[in-house]
Amino acid sequence: MPDRTLVMGVVNVTPDSFSDGGRWFDADAAIAHGLELVAAGADILDVGGESTRPGAARVAPEEELRRVVPVIRELAGRGIRVSVDTMRAATAQAAVEAGAEIINDVSAGLADAAMGPIAAETGARYVAMHWRGHSDRMDSLAEYADVAVEVRDELAQRVDDLVAAGVAPEKLILDPGLGFAKRGDQNWELLGRLDVLAGLGLPILVGASRKRFLGAMLPEEASVTDRDLPTAVVSVLSAQAGAWGVRVHDVQGTRRALDVLGAWQSGRRD
Repeated sequence: MPDRTLVMGVVNVTPDSFSDGGRWFDADAAIAHGLELVAAGADILDVGGESTRPGAARVAPEEELRRVVPVIRELAGRGIRVSVDTMRAATAQAAVEAGAEIINDVSAGLADAAMGPIAAETGARYVAMHWRGHSDRMDSLAEYADVAVEVRDELAQRVDDLVAAGVAPEKLILDPGLGFAKRGDQNWELLGRLDVLAGLGLPILVGASRKRFLGAMLPEEASVTDRDLPTAVVSVLSAQAGAWGVRVHDVQGTRRALDVLGAWQSGRRD
């Protein structure tokens, strides 16, 4: 485990992301944005070529590869730690070959049965997120008796399946899947009970950045970027709860907030 919570900066190489509206769809623009995020304090860059916003349609496999591989190759070639955000085993394999160190799979292997064996073969670290279905239907799947316990148990099953496919347990990172088949109150309960998920003994990545449940706290006229301050607060609270990393769009604000937390903690006398 790192001695501080890592900041994973988002690089969306998509034309339809809810958070940035395709600003980095061109490969050169995506690379430049990635370099800006590293300069702002990102420890890892998460490069994705398929939007997973609510209602999003799937992207053709060839198009996803076309979008992400050149960006990953260039960023990794500069010595930057890169993650690939994909649900497809073929994309994950190509990304690792291009230099990605982490596979960030929002489906935890459920969307592509080949993902577990490919993750094992590559030896990359693997983020397994809690997921119940694709973006076009996930909002209808947000039914839980106890969301923290059920997310933990469903992720525990994914861990068992991934390990059975050959993924080393020490390579696994868990993500509670905020916003994916979760209503607003369920997201807050997951965050408030991260210790339940932490009971599985694996690192936790929290991806709250700019999501709808944060927007619900703001005035109707607020922009998506107005969610960055609430995101930074969630990042600090997640770090206090022991999160391995936080996945964010606004790296600079999050890095500053986490630095304040670090300074606060360094001033304590035990």
